[in-house]
Amino acid sequence: MTIGTQTRQDDGTAMIAAAWDSIRAGLRRDCGARLFDHWLKPIALAGVDEDGRRVLLTLPSEFMANWVSAHYADRLTLAWRTALPRIAEVRISAAEGVQPQLYSAPADPDPVAADPAPVAARGAAFDPRMTFDRFVAGDENRMAANAARSLAEGASRFSPLFLHSPTGQGKTHLMHAIGQDYRRRLPGANILFMSAEKFMVDFVSAMRDRDTLAFKARLRSADLLMIDDIQFIAGKGATQEEFLHTVNEVMAAGKPLVISADRSPHALDGVEGRILSRLASGLVADIKPAGPALRHAIVRAKLAAMPDVAMPDDVVELLAARIQTSIRELEGALNRLSAYAVLNGRAIDLDFAQEVLGEMLSAGQKRVTIDDIQKAVSAHFGMRQAEMVSARRARAVARPRQIAMYLAKRLTPRSLPEIGRRFGGRDHTTVIHAVRQIEKLRGCDADIDADVRSLIRNLEG
Repeated sequence: MTIGTQTRQDDGTAMIAAAWDSIRAGLRRDCGARLFDHWLKPIALAGVDEDGRRVLLTLPSEFMANWVSAHYADRLTLAWRTALPRIAEVRISAAEGVQPQLYSAPADPDPVAADPAPVAARGAAFDPRMTFDRFVAGDENRMAANAARSLAEGASRFSPLFLHSPTGQGKTHLMHAIGQDYRRRLPGANILFMSAEKFMVDFVSAMRDRDTLAFKARLRSADLLMIDDIQFIAGKGATQEEFLHTVNEVMAAGKPLVISADRSPHALDGVEGRILSRLASGLVADIKPAGPALRHAIVRAKLAAMPDVAMPDDVVELLAARIQTSIRELEGALNRLSAYAVLNGRAIDLDFAQEVLGEMLSAGQKRVTIDDIQKAVSAHFGMRQAEMVSARRARAVARPRQIAMYLAKRLTPRSLPEIGRRFGGRDHTTVIHAVRQIEKLRGCDADIDADVRSLIRNLEG
């Protein structure tokens, strides 16, 4: 190695280290000290690949790596590309089994001299966790899943395939699954997968560098082109014009095209009519927000892939019932709960879940009152609400009263003494006994368990 080469590599190492320090400072400023210290500060820069285009970041556990990947992968990638334009990909993984390497800069660390082609032009990198086998299908998303699988297998007559849903419902998962199955079937295929934002950034960069011909050639050479979150080109006239030409040429060549957005084509404000017409000419498949049954199935599926995590049924029900915003948030809650249990050496139970996920649970919770519970339980068991606060101890009254107390503890923020007072001035120890009794009966009495499930569904709307 010559002295000059060694000097360039040392400069490249210093440049990468300085970029990482700047990125970390920006994350702490933007995300706040509390979140940064808990989730982002443990990130370690394990290395950079030989050509200096891929960054490897690691975290102490798989739980933390999954959480950071789900919530901050895009932000980290954008931050690295802003700091060092030659960086094309950021990979996040658990530290176990990773062999950290020294920062290795390319022989010429000058980002201007480096090939500016994005990673997508050399074949997209897909998340191995996002496969069809791991996509949990239900009534809300089955059509989109079947259409995606059909396109990946080369059997679909519909192109473009337009996937739309609110954020976090599985569009990106299906696109990763399509790419992986397509590559498995055609190993030499050139698959391009990028966000609409990246399409726009690369196009603007190509215009600035007067290299639009290379940009056009790169996209039109794709055997499969997938563009995510197309709503971000709304109002961008020049970008939309280039996007339309790209879509037209890919379709004219008979190559498959997959587009996703957060709403249907005709609801995309600020997007040209010609583009909307093209996007709607293929198969438009919507993914509806996951309902309780699908959310429950998703939590079960995720737990099946986490054999070291023991989670009781009532916690699974809690997650599926309360985390309703998106599947991504549901997965994040599961990862957070699992991580906290491991890091704190705690067993997962209902109280622990409510402690760890307090804010997330409150955000998705319909406000239920003790009066609501007493009315619902009385109606369910065909008794008068006044009997909830009476002194009667007959089994036909006492068991529903215990169920109501159990639900009051689970579904409201009221303290045990307050719950006792609302049930005829009973002591808090009576409430504790009721809660324990119903928890025990739910494990061995299918009828009681079914009654409680039904009441929870009704109360939470």
